[in-house]
Amino acid sequence: MTDNGFIESEERQALRKAVSAMAANYGQDYYLKKARAGQHTDELWQEAGKLGFIGVNLPEEYGGGGAGMYELSIVMEEMAASGCPLLMMVVSPAINGTIISKFGTEEQKKRWLPGIADGSITMAFAITEPDAGSNSHRITTTARRDGSDWVINGQKVFISGVDQAQAVLVVGRTEEAKTGNLRPALFVVPTDTPGFTWTKIDMELVSPESQFQVFLDDVRLPSDALVGSEDAAIAQLFAGLNPERIMGAASAVGMGRLAIDRAVAYVKQRQVWKTPIGAHQGLSHPLAQNHIEVELAKLMMQKAATLYDCGDDVGAAEAANMAKYAAAEASVRAVDQAVQSLGGNGLTKEYGIAAAVTASKLARIAPVSREMVLNFVAQTSLGLPRSY
Repeated sequence: MTDNGFIESEERQALRKAVSAMAANYGQDYYLKKARAGQHTDELWQEAGKLGFIGVNLPEEYGGGGAGMYELSIVMEEMAASGCPLLMMVVSPAINGTIISKFGTEEQKKRWLPGIADGSITMAFAITEPDAGSNSHRITTTARRDGSDWVINGQKVFISGVDQAQAVLVVGRTEEAKTGNLRPALFVVPTDTPGFTWTKIDMELVSPESQFQVFLDDVRLPSDALVGSEDAAIAQLFAGLNPERIMGAASAVGMGRLAIDRAVAYVKQRQVWKTPIGAHQGLSHPLAQNHIEVELAKLMMQKAATLYDCGDDVGAAEAANMAKYAAAEASVRAVDQAVQSLGGNGLTKEYGIAAAVTASKLARIAPVSREMVLNFVAQTSLGLPRSY
């Protein structure tokens, strides 16, 4: 940001325009068509990678743009505002790219980061387990040493985009750390590794990126599959989770903007009585309120990204959680009001709002539920006792 903190620099404004222009060439029609055909948005992903958008936050020496989470959140927001909220943007460059660039060995950085940056490698992220959910201390995926190798066993659920990934960053724990507090260990697992399998979860989401259950049965990995330290990875894990929340907020802000734009365009031209229906305060006021809420959420997202890029991880955690909460709530309300504003047309395929109804709810649930965000704020910001 420039000195006063609220005006985006020329570079950031140019990035916003460039991403918006590229995404507009694809748009929501392309995104939904691919999703309904069970296909991936490969063309969009590849073009975004070639133009340097996917890896804008990654170090220049490994093929990235050398910028920060602020810039990556611009990419995510503008893609979502154009109707193309690519979920793997949250995962591949934001979580995995961040963790590997901060904690990986030189060899790991050279192997994975250039591909993540240009989009030729997509890396999924596997933390959630059937019996753990938000309680990551209950992770049971276990890695044990066998000579110089690691052997991993476990199960993961709701893992995005495994079928379009070349590798997955798996959060497990070493055998020695099975008891006590979570001491996660992070492993890069190529998706073609023997013993690594997955099954698709049927979702009522219209998305080109699917959700999977993942099984790791005696998955054998070389010693260099471990990212960072095997017993100090809690810091490594959280280094990736703040970007995840910022990107979740960016996606929700973009979706909120899209819904408001669609509703405004419709109520401006739809005329039943003497004036367009957008003149009626029963429609204009809720849409104005939606716009205010989305802009407020965006401001908190920008604060979170700025704090993160300045290295204030504690401040960024509070702001990122708040931004994700605010953006999810604003987006859900904006999509709901867009449907209401369009009436029956709001539920047709033609206008593209109905598909966003389910998708907007995702922001309230993932990457962390709003209830867990409220727990975090109650305990961390307000100093209230834990109930669990």
